Amino acid sequence: MSAVWVVLKEHFKNFYLIQRLAQFQVKITNTNNYLGMAWELINPAMQIMVYWFVFGLGIRNNGPIDGIPFIYWLLVGISMWFFVNQGILEGTKSIASKYNHVAKMNFPLSIIPSYIVMSRFYGHIALLVVVVLLCMLGGFYPSIYTIQLFLYVPFALIFTTTVALFTSTLGVLVKDTQPAIQALMRMVFFASSILIVPPEGIVKDVMQLNPIYYLAEAYRAAVLHNEWYFITHWELTFYNFFIIVFLFIIGSIMHMRYRDHFADFM
Repeated sequence: MSAVWVVLKEHFKNFYLIQRLAQFQVKITNTNNYLGMAWELINPAMQIMVYWFVFGLGIRNNGPIDGIPFIYWLLVGISMWFFVNQGILEGTKSIASKYNHVAKMNFPLSIIPSYIVMSRFYGHIALLVVVVLLCMLGGFYPSIYTIQLFLYVPFALIFTTTVALFTSTLGVLVKDTQPAIQALMRMVFFASSILIVPPEGIVKDVMQLNPIYYLAEAYRAAVLHNEWYFITHWELTFYNFFIIVFLFIIGSIMHMRYRDHFADFM
């Protein structure tokens, strides 16, 4: 368990550094684009329009879900996905791509995936604000239930950072990790409730094991459904909390076990 405490200590000690590096990462990511940070909203908007056209107009004939127009139902759920997906994919290759920049420095390597994920978190907050405003235009105004976002948004950040810590170490050790994670994330996307409502029974029971299912429904409960989701679905809350703790312990142990040998795998 000493590995867990070392990783936690590095994050608490370098919290300010993580924020600064994340802000710098945002700048260099968009420095060559004429529209700059606007792409953090334009790209998701284009994808949302495609999903709405295919799954909303095409498959559902624009029918509502639990009395909620499909476009708002989609907006709230998928806003979380863009962050989690990008954070995990970029976090997976973060140590392998940044290691040579810090190899000769006394740098806490465990914070590399964290600041990469944080750089995507800023865009998520901006997109979420836009989504909430659009929902208000549709008649879904903030309520007491909306404060749940202060629980679910950090939960999404911690989950993404934890997964990235694990996959970034694995990405150094096994070169096939990046394409494998890309394929896995596509499966996770369609095996969640972001685009479809799973039928009752074994299909829904299996899909609920997917943490993305929990996050998508939790976001919707806070913005659209006016439901205390973490209470009414307390078993899913504890299950996903356990997933985060388990992945963080495994990721920390792996990271500390191999990071002195990362150069050998590069």
